[in-house]
Amino acid sequence: MKQLLVRRDAITETRIEDVPHDALGAGQVRCKIVRFALTANNVTYAAAGDFLKYWAFFPTTTPGQGLVPVWGVADVVETATTDLALGTRLYGYWPMAEELVMTPQRTSSGTILDAAPHRADLPPVYNRYVVAEPQDADAEGLRALLSPLLATSYLLCDWLEDNAFFGAEQVIIGSSSSKTGLGLCKYLAELTDHPVDIIGLTSPQNAQFVEALGACNEVLTYDALEDLTQKPSVYVDMAGNAEVKSRLHAHLEAVLTQSVAVGTSHWDQFRPVQDLAGPKPQFFFAPAQIQKRRADWGAGEVERRIEAAWTRLAADAASWLTLRHHNGLDAAQGVYDRLARGAADPRDGHVVTLG
Repeated sequence: MKQLLVRRDAITETRIEDVPHDALGAGQVRCKIVRFALTANNVTYAAAGDFLKYWAFFPTTTPGQGLVPVWGVADVVETATTDLALGTRLYGYWPMAEELVMTPQRTSSGTILDAAPHRADLPPVYNRYVVAEPQDADAEGLRALLSPLLATSYLLCDWLEDNAFFGAEQVIIGSSSSKTGLGLCKYLAELTDHPVDIIGLTSPQNAQFVEALGACNEVLTYDALEDLTQKPSVYVDMAGNAEVKSRLHAHLEAVLTQSVAVGTSHWDQFRPVQDLAGPKPQFFFAPAQIQKRRADWGAGEVERRIEAAWTRLAADAASWLTLRHHNGLDAAQGVYDRLARGAADPRDGHVVTLG
């Protein structure tokens, strides 16, 4: 069984390794991974792998090497349980590998939980799988690409609205060309009373792309961020670029009401400790907002709203997203490398199909 390993302390270094199949224990199934998406979000998983325990989901026996989680579909090809039949297709969280041995457990909501002991203390949202009908590569690829990223976008928008935008008059989105960033721009633009201005920050090469989305009131490049209007503001940072964050905090110090850390698409320019002007950045953890909304709205409602939200944006994805299909872990290695080096086109959505 092949797997794509990433060096945990140097995440641009990867290698493909052939390892023995894990034998099935009682109650387990073997899932053959069919298709998954690769985005800058997966690079964030690697960059924050130790801090947020992303490496813990799929432990390896190779010292210093980790398996980056990805979203996609897999088929049950061997079973030692009656809980899942052979041929069942599951959508959820997988390693960059050809297969995964799981310990499936059905939940009261009908989802499948991987009850492997090492996952017991990890966020439940990543441990749940849903039975999926097989679809064509485009449909499955679109779901794997957009469902997890736009779920984060929707939850961010909901969290900001739930907190009255922290008194801000504008929300500034760093790395607004990222799929999570553009999703947040679009969800904010959907709010009928337009409570805040939407400001997209991006690189010069991506500014035209963000402007064409039509969701932002203004698009600025990083070198022009000092042109930001000085009025009550929230900064939502998808990039993790320390230099950009420092300049923005200094420029808006007196009017910056909240600074939110979400991703590290600029992981190579990230510094965890900074002496920043203005408020201390708060990390946004999407599973926490899910738990809050489950309590507010009742079981299943937040999931229903997330599903409706990403499906709504995906309906016009062809206008801002080009699906790129790749075959095999060798191809995945090249895509991951381009994403990790920041060399991928934000218009592209990469989908990897395995053998």
